Amino acid sequence: MPQAPLQPGTLYLVSTPIGNLEDITLRALRTLRECNVIAAEDTRRTKQLLKAHDISQQVVSCHKFNEAKRSQVILDWLGTGQTIALVSDAGTPGISDPGTRIVRAAIQAGCRVESVPGPCALTAALPTSGLPTEEFHFAGFLPHKSGGRKKKLESLNQAPGTLCFYESPHRIAKLLGELQVQWPESEVVLARE
Repeated sequence: MPQAPLQPGTLYLVSTPIGNLEDITLRALRTLRECNVIAAEDTRRTKQLLKAHDISQQVVSCHKFNEAKRSQVILDWLGTGQTIALVSDAGTPGISDPGTRIVRAAIQAGCRVESVPGPCALTAALPTSGLPTEEFHFAGFLPHKSGGRKKKLESLNQAPGTLCFYESPHRIAKLLGELQVQWPESEVVLARE
């Protein structure tokens, strides 16, 4: 069955590999090949992905520091019928990565937004952890400052199911200590990509 062409004026949220460049869907590759512009959290990383899959496409930066300003440019492109693929460094745009602000702006402007699903660190790690998956709470990244981190962890005391966090490698030891203090009897699993 032939694939439907990309829809003009659509913002495509394209999930990208979280560790292995081969972990990308055929649909994601087609979207990246056929879109007019790729808006990327890190253009260098995205260009590595594109090179690995022989894709030559215009790439512009779109990260947390320029997302507000870039939103208007993207809306202008969408308004002229262009197709835009939004990608983060790894995983799914908007899941603890830039993208939410652009998606909201596109929806408010009446533009079409479509997800091109694929890798997500949360959904890759949780099933392999051995922890219960029937109900879980995703808290994303904790605040950087100790007071904010403690307050956030305390607010999760009554959260049902398995608690899932993202954390940078250089703060893992600190997080483990905080979890030990907050929930000394809990089982903890660390996962990477």
